[in-house]
Amino acid sequence: MIPILGITGMTIASIIVILIVVFLGFIILSFLSVWLKAMSSGAPVGLMNLVFMRYLRKLPYSLIVDARITAVKAGIDLPIDNLETHYMAGGDIMQTTLALINAKKAGLPLDWDQATVIDLATKGTEKSVVEAVRTSINPKVIDCPAETQGKSTIDGVAKDGVQVKARARVTVRSNLERYVGSAQEETIIARVGEGIVTTIGSAETYKYVLENPDTISQNVLNRGLDVGTAFEILSIDIADVDVGENVGAQLQEAQAEANKKIAQAQAEIRRAAAVAQEQEMKAKVEEMNAKLVEAQAQVPLAIAEAFRAGNLGIMDYYRLENIQSDTSMRKSISGADSTDTTKPEDTP
Repeated sequence: MIPILGITGMTIASIIVILIVVFLGFIILSFLSVWLKAMSSGAPVGLMNLVFMRYLRKLPYSLIVDARITAVKAGIDLPIDNLETHYMAGGDIMQTTLALINAKKAGLPLDWDQATVIDLATKGTEKSVVEAVRTSINPKVIDCPAETQGKSTIDGVAKDGVQVKARARVTVRSNLERYVGSAQEETIIARVGEGIVTTIGSAETYKYVLENPDTISQNVLNRGLDVGTAFEILSIDIADVDVGENVGAQLQEAQAEANKKIAQAQAEIRRAAAVAQEQEMKAKVEEMNAKLVEAQAQVPLAIAEAFRAGNLGIMDYYRLENIQSDTSMRKSISGADSTDTTKPEDTP
């Protein structure tokens, strides 16, 4: 029984060893192609490092090795730890590597740390670190205004009141040193548009703008509009200049119409005041007539009171009546004389 147990124990141990060897062989074979590719490309990576990346750090070891091989082939000794760190930070290691290679080929001062910062800053946007480097190598042209703004020209009004429509093309180059945290294309477009409007508005006449469109680009370029942005403005070219509406004449017409309405309103106010005053004067006349009638009504009462008091005699009364009759006759005679001078059809 003892020898049988010994043989059995040796068999189990052998099986365990064989399984371990098979497992290690499987691991080696699974990483062997990547390891050989790195070794043959001059970018060696330790076999155990590949195992640790795969099983411990849960990283795409094949992608990381490919990025290192790409960098080494371009003459950049990029440590594998830098690639792992940037990937774990959420960056695109292949894009960053390609940007670094492009910058080196173009002679741009871009290191790995700066490239990773730009890559992380552009993550989730339409930009990328490769585009930033390529724009720094090959300047891009920005239309002003942009197509997304919904209009095709930048409109300004000269001092003579005539509108001038302009369209510009701005050539910019990425400034990698201040690319992170700086304003992007939208700010460039807004500043250029503001400069165009200001230049047109300072012109004495629209004819000067049409004759010298280069003054717009020169004035805008001299304003240093690329300060605080991720770009460097190389040139501003006026692509088109057209004459728009006569805004000054329209404003004067609108002002004249407004003045007319104001004058009409003031005249209506004066007319209403005159009508009110006329009605007030008529009321005063009626009031005075009423007072006159009231006063005339007091005359017979006063005469009667004078009779009762003995202050007026009968002869005095007759003389008063004669005087009144004489006065009435004279009034009638004077009225007849005045009617003789009128036309027959005018007489009552």
